[in-house]
Amino acid sequence: MTTIATIDSATAQVDAAGALLAILTAHPNLPAPDVRLASMKVPGTHDWTWGLNIALHSRLDQFEQWRAALGLDPAGVEHLQHGTTAWLTVTGTHSGAPVVLYGYYDLRSDAER
Repeated sequence: MTTIATIDSATAQVDAAGALLAILTAHPNLPAPDVRLASMKVPGTHDWTWGLNIALHSRLDQFEQWRAALGLDPAGVEHLQHGTTAWLTVTGTHSGAPVVLYGYYDLRSDAER
């Protein structure tokens, strides 16, 4: 992973974009997520780098498919909640880029929606 002193240059996004291409090429049948290149603080440092935020909505089975495909540790999955929205999140790296995987879901029952 290349760390950057500034995140202002599009060139700094190449590693994260390459990681996304590697993931999609290796796993073409995964459900389509929302993907965003995002600046992320490198843990334990004062450096920033570009990584991937990958989000899936309403289907936790899709979150699990992605988590397994990326080799992210199931023990690292966290559950968070705000109001009637909840999500799972897990972090790791893939192809040299940091990855944050999110799985959002609604806590309301079908009758409440």
